[in-house]
Amino acid sequence: MNSQSLGKLGEDLACAALVARGDAILATRHRTRFGEIDIVSEHRGILVFVEVKARQSSAKGDAVDALTPRKQRRIAAMALDYLAWTGRLEKPCRFDVVAIDHAGSPRQTLRIIEDAWHVDW
Repeated sequence: MNSQSLGKLGEDLACAALVARGDAILATRHRTRFGEIDIVSEHRGILVFVEVKARQSSAKGDAVDALTPRKQRRIAAMALDYLAWTGRLEKPCRFDVVAIDHAGSPRQTLRIIEDAWHVDW
């Protein structure tokens, strides 16, 4: 599976898991000037910026290992851009990660990590 197909599979699985826990999906693959936010959802009144990490094998570590501090800073910049663009700067928000290991295989596991990191605006 190429990286684009893996990314789409991961995002589809993540959306299904988020909806199952009660989230409303507001946007997927939202483009900002800093890059793309995988998923924006609302969970119990909180705006959630979701980064999806999917891996087919553990050769390069678990899916969650791919979320570096640099990537977290980029996602925070994208989130701030989204908040300003939608006029929601005062809305409470958080950053979640959906980590999918062995994506597309019988050994597939999916974890939702709520409040995965914090940002001081």
